[in-house]
Amino acid sequence: MKLYRLHKKQKLPISKETAWLFLSDPKNLKVITPDYMSFNIISGADKPMYAGQIIQYIVTPVLGIKTKWVTEITHLVEQHYFVDEQRFGPYALWHHKHFLKEIDGGIEMEDIIDYKLPFGVIGQLVQPLLVKPKLNEIFEYRKHKLETLFGSYKP
Repeated sequence: MKLYRLHKKQKLPISKETAWLFLSDPKNLKVITPDYMSFNIISGADKPMYAGQIIQYIVTPVLGIKTKWVTEITHLVEQHYFVDEQRFGPYALWHHKHFLKEIDGGIEMEDIIDYKLPFGVIGQLVQPLLVKPKLNEIFEYRKHKLETLFGSYKP
């Protein structure tokens, strides 16, 4: 089974504290997810983020197929990073690291996602045709949404 990686960086003209308050609130995941995905949190978003937190949601990533996804916040250092891992969902493995770093005039957000697809060779065939483009589309939406909310970074 092949391991894939998606690596994204974005700079925003906001403080680390502002970025952390927004990104560490599970309810804001809906705000930065494309509407067509019908993202809906079922449970786990009623408290500020903490290590061990389980978040359950329904999402419709492709072809109108509703998928239940359960993630756990496995690691967290306030205002620096957190890690979410899929416990149940569409991937054979999903490990998503979120880092925040102060830079001149704002912050740099870095996302590193390591994932495996189910279904062996079929999953590997679908990766470049469907999964990789869909993940890039979702993160491009997120980038534009965050710029709409917080402004564009200008060094």
